[in-house]
Amino acid sequence: MKTIIWDVDDVLNNLMEAWFEKAWLQEHSDIGIGFDKLTQNPPHKLLGVSFEEYLYSLDRFRLSPSYSALRPNPYILEWLEKNGHRFRHVALTATPLRTAHISAAWVIKYFGPWIRTFAFVPSPRKGADVPGYDASKLDYINWLGQGDLIVEDNPLILESLEHGGIKTLSIRQPWNPEGLPFPNALTKIEELLSL
Repeated sequence: MKTIIWDVDDVLNNLMEAWFEKAWLQEHSDIGIGFDKLTQNPPHKLLGVSFEEYLYSLDRFRLSPSYSALRPNPYILEWLEKNGHRFRHVALTATPLRTAHISAAWVIKYFGPWIRTFAFVPSPRKGADVPGYDASKLDYINWLGQGDLIVEDNPLILESLEHGGIKTLSIRQPWNPEGLPFPNALTKIEELLSL
């Protein structure tokens, strides 16, 4: 049985859009740009703030009830209901250590019938010293020794995975215009896995 690895934020959910609209714009209403203009991830330069200020705001959102209230991607839920039993599934995200438990609970709440393995690569944060045995998603996948396809939205991560010989399904976001939009992306899974 083949294994699909799913990115969590901005694939299984819409974290960046929800954070931008429900948190950032509430405190910075004069910014003058919409979510569709966030053509960089991380978007701190577009927002005119430091990387640290952006991370502080994003982490505060992740720790708030707003993250737990994020709705799951309806296209992926529908696809899993029809096809999920044909594959094994892993959630792999990059999130700070202090927010990983919230992300894990969210994944299991909405995708638990299919995704039974949750893993994360700790995103670096000041004062959060963790063992550095997985510096990237590629490092984790190589250690795991499993994964026939990864569904991801971040172009830099996609590039590193492809260079590492991992099949990828690139998801369109404002920062990844080359990716495929939902639901079109999901129709490519069988083709990419040569089924």
